[in-house]
Amino acid sequence: MLGVDRLLDIALIELETPEPAPIIWAQALPGIGTPVLAAGDPGSGLRVTQGHVSAGPLTMRSRQGRPVELIEHTAPLPRGSGGGPLLDTDGALLGVNALRGDPGFVLALPAPILRPALDRLLAGHATPRLGLALYSGAASARMRDAVGLPERPGLLVRAVEAESPAERAGIRAGDMLVGLGASALASTDELFAALETCTGNAEVRIVRAEREQTLKVELA
Repeated sequence: MLGVDRLLDIALIELETPEPAPIIWAQALPGIGTPVLAAGDPGSGLRVTQGHVSAGPLTMRSRQGRPVELIEHTAPLPRGSGGGPLLDTDGALLGVNALRGDPGFVLALPAPILRPALDRLLAGHATPRLGLALYSGAASARMRDAVGLPERPGLLVRAVEAESPAERAGIRAGDMLVGLGASALASTDELFAALETCTGNAEVRIVRAEREQTLKVELA
C-alpha cells in the first residue's frame, strides 16, 4: 500500500500486473444526462450496468466533515460494489463509485477530485491532518464565553487525539484555532482548504486565554 487519503476514504495500492493500458482520466465533471457505464464486483462476479448522470454535482460531507463533490447516476449496482469505476461511453474514467443511495441512485467520487489526491499519495505525501475534534457553531459560541475567549472568528477545539500532530504541537482542548499557514480560519471548510495546501511543517495560530500564540505543527 502506497498511501491512504482518510478524508476521501481511498487507498493507493501497488500491484504487479502485465503491461496495462493507461487510464484515460476525464478532465471535467459530467453534465446531467451524460451516459455512463458502472462496473463493480460485490463478491458474485463482475457487473457492468448502464445509466446516466441524474443530478449536477452534489456536495456531501465525509465522516471527517470535509465537503466533497459527488456524481449521482442511475446505473444500478448491488450493495458491495463500491470502489468500481464509473466510465463514459469512450472509456474515460469519470470517477469511482462510492455510495448507493435511495431510490437506487449511486454516488461516485469524480475524477477531478480523485486525480490530485492520488498524485499526492504517489508523491509520498500523506493526507494532512491535525487530529482534532471541533465544537459546532452554536456550541462553540456558548463554550467561548465559558472559557473566556474573545468574540472573533475561529474554531474551538473540543478534544485532541492522542499522539496526533495537534497534540505534538501543543494544541489543547479549549484553544481556538484562528489561522493555519497563511490562511485565516473561520469555518471547517476553510480549515480543510488550508490543510490541502500543506505538505510538511506549518504554523498554526491559536487563541488561549485571550492570548494569541503561534505553534509549529508537523503535518508530514
